[in-house]
Amino acid sequence: MMNVKINEYSLRSAKSGPYGMTLGPDQEVWFTENQGNRIGKITEGGVITEYVIPTLDAGVSIIAAGVGKELWFTEYKANKIGKITIEGKITEYNLPTSNSGPFGIALGSDGAVWFTEITGNKIGRIDANGKIIEYDLPDKASFPSMIVAGPDGALWYTENQGNKIGRISTSGKIAEYPIPTPASGPVGITKGSDGALWFVEINGNKIGRITPAGEITEYPIPTENAKPHAITPGKDGDLWFTEWEANQVGRITLCGQITEYKIPTPNSEPHGIILAQDGGIWFAEESNKIAQLIY
Repeated sequence: MMNVKINEYSLRSAKSGPYGMTLGPDQEVWFTENQGNRIGKITEGGVITEYVIPTLDAGVSIIAAGVGKELWFTEYKANKIGKITIEGKITEYNLPTSNSGPFGIALGSDGAVWFTEITGNKIGRIDANGKIIEYDLPDKASFPSMIVAGPDGALWYTENQGNKIGRISTSGKIAEYPIPTPASGPVGITKGSDGALWFVEINGNKIGRITPAGEITEYPIPTENAKPHAITPGKDGDLWFTEWEANQVGRITLCGQITEYKIPTPNSEPHGIILAQDGGIWFAEESNKIAQLIY
């Protein structure tokens, strides 16, 4: 097991609930505060800046960098997509489908931002001018969750209740691939250095890998009921993921070997995770801390 060091930085508010996380165009780590109703960013040295979202109790969830000097995020409760510049200016866009539950969000190869609608059962697309297009999923109650740009130019997403990995082209063509483990509950998904997509199964307690051709491999997590949530590539080709229930961060090699590391704060509820410019792995702890794992 490699030596790792975990630094934790407390947020000002006792009820901020940091959740989603991404690397911004300014190379800082940005995150959402699901309970605090803010967007935050943190420097390598742990200096935190926060920006209040105009809509009250928006339920801000996942955040992703755009093509310019802005980031985009989902407002699950407010039914909006938000945009924030690196200076902190926020713009919000209402979604056409009411109560759609926007959640996952990612920049597409076409320069537009793509997002999932959990309760709307759709994949959405928003361009730089705020124009929104929505695509219905083939099966009802699929619960599309996280989404990421794939190596093939398409967007790949998890169907938390549909138990599938979905693929949507930038023209809106959809394909779906069933996960071998029943009711696995896929959530986080990311692009690996091997050209495949990697995802977590919160109920199946596994890490999954799917090729652009749709071939799926699964790797069991050593800790039972770990509840993996989000996943990101590391600096050495490996991948790192959060274990919400086990209070750990896991590392998986491209060969499927898994190592787990305990988080210092008990019951920290780790969620979003990202590789930062400093080579460290940063993750959000819903217990009101942002953590940096150095290895």
